[in-house]
Amino acid sequence: MAKESRLKDNIVQTAFLMALLTLGSKGLGFLREMAMATFFGANYVVDAFVMSQAVPGILFAGFFAAIATAYMPLLSERIEKEGEKEGDILTSQIIRILLVFSASVSIFGIVLSDGLVSIFAPGFVGETAALTSFFLKVTFSYVIFSSVTGILENFLQYKSTFIPQILVGYGQNLILVSVIIISALTSYYFLAFGMLIAYIVRFTITAFLAKSRGFRYNRSGKDLKRTIKKIAILGIPVFIGSGMGQINLFVDKSLASGLPEGSIAALNYAGILNGLIMSLSVSILTTIIYPRLARASAQDHLVHFSQIMQKGLVLVIMIALPFSLGAIIYSGDLVQIVFERGAFDISATSLTAGAYLFYSVGLVFMAVNDLMFRGYYALHDMKTPMIFAGIGVAVNIALNLLLIGSMAHQGLALATSMAAMVNSVLLVLGFRRKGKELDFLESPKKYGKIILSAFVSVGLSKLVHVILVMNIWMPRMLYLGIAVFVAVCAYWLLLKAFKIEEIDLVKGLFKRG
Repeated sequence: MAKESRLKDNIVQTAFLMALLTLGSKGLGFLREMAMATFFGANYVVDAFVMSQAVPGILFAGFFAAIATAYMPLLSERIEKEGEKEGDILTSQIIRILLVFSASVSIFGIVLSDGLVSIFAPGFVGETAALTSFFLKVTFSYVIFSSVTGILENFLQYKSTFIPQILVGYGQNLILVSVIIISALTSYYFLAFGMLIAYIVRFTITAFLAKSRGFRYNRSGKDLKRTIKKIAILGIPVFIGSGMGQINLFVDKSLASGLPEGSIAALNYAGILNGLIMSLSVSILTTIIYPRLARASAQDHLVHFSQIMQKGLVLVIMIALPFSLGAIIYSGDLVQIVFERGAFDISATSLTAGAYLFYSVGLVFMAVNDLMFRGYYALHDMKTPMIFAGIGVAVNIALNLLLIGSMAHQGLALATSMAAMVNSVLLVLGFRRKGKELDFLESPKKYGKIILSAFVSVGLSKLVHVILVMNIWMPRMLYLGIAVFVAVCAYWLLLKAFKIEEIDLVKGLFKRG
């Protein structure tokens, strides 16, 4: 019990510090997006920029995700059984594989950018298509840096080094904000170069951090075939599953390109807001938990593995659910406060708020999926999530086609959320079939109490918000700030009244200062 208590305290303390630092980094990220919205609004320039960022991911993110996902459990197994040097050999070999592939990808994208635009954004014509093609050439040029950086960041996470990676994001966002401003004052063609510079800087700093944590590049070709075989066995199912996700993204972007101007930009801005919530809460927890799951699996400590998953799931739902409900209720207010200024007018707010509301419906399911996927991967089971991802893709595409006619871009957002819900159910049920020792679901009563507490507290906050708006004038941000404060206090008190023990972890954290 003492070990479990220390585990929970350590996870929550690290997560809290990461959340604070991530909040600052995301604040700069929002400054970046606000600068984009202020100077460029929701027009064809932003549509072209967003599409240029999406295409490389649609084509090749599956490959990079497959290697990065397979890398963590393989590194854990290699270090636990063969030592640190063998871990360095594995990491170095994977970096070489990535360099060869990403260099080929870059040449492919630069040469064929015009054709890629016609395939992935058939609704783009004239200047929009030409601008997207130019942006694509620059975007593909930084694939080399981003792919290798991803592996080195996974190495740092395994070494329990989380904070410096967040701090690197501060510099990256400052670079991007600067380039957006320069582009607005000179030429929007410079926009993509901000990403290129930022990725080069991130790679350089991450490589230095990895070296400081003990990584030594090793040119050895020892057991290279074994490495490739292991990566293939674990990575191919992830590649297929991620490829299915990219099919989703392709269908969404392609359908949105035929909608009125600004639809893709609205989906992008809505996705940014949704991503902020994930980054500040759930993604932090799962990033910390994943290396622990990989170690527990490598050591065959399945009971400990189950304990980590159990507490992780409770914390994920406890945090994600009120965020999801709050985002649904205050979607218009949030978009207006964050983005509405300059070229981002009331019509852009309306477009973005509609998409954000329906993305928010699925936030809690996306959060659960993030943890579930990592649990499967830590057990070296990549096949099951792949199958479930395929079902999710089918659901998403079917709903896209069903809803886009009546709901336009909002239908695309709702389809994404509903597909995430289907995936969550399948992933949880799949884990329960793996064996009694992996049945990490706690009493349904606990989850019922958390759900009730979230609905009551967010509902109360909305009542307070309405009363304030009707009777007292103040800036919009104050209305929302007071409502959020009421929700947090009510949620805390209800969780305490229901004796949800995870709330004591947070309370103890504040006592430690």
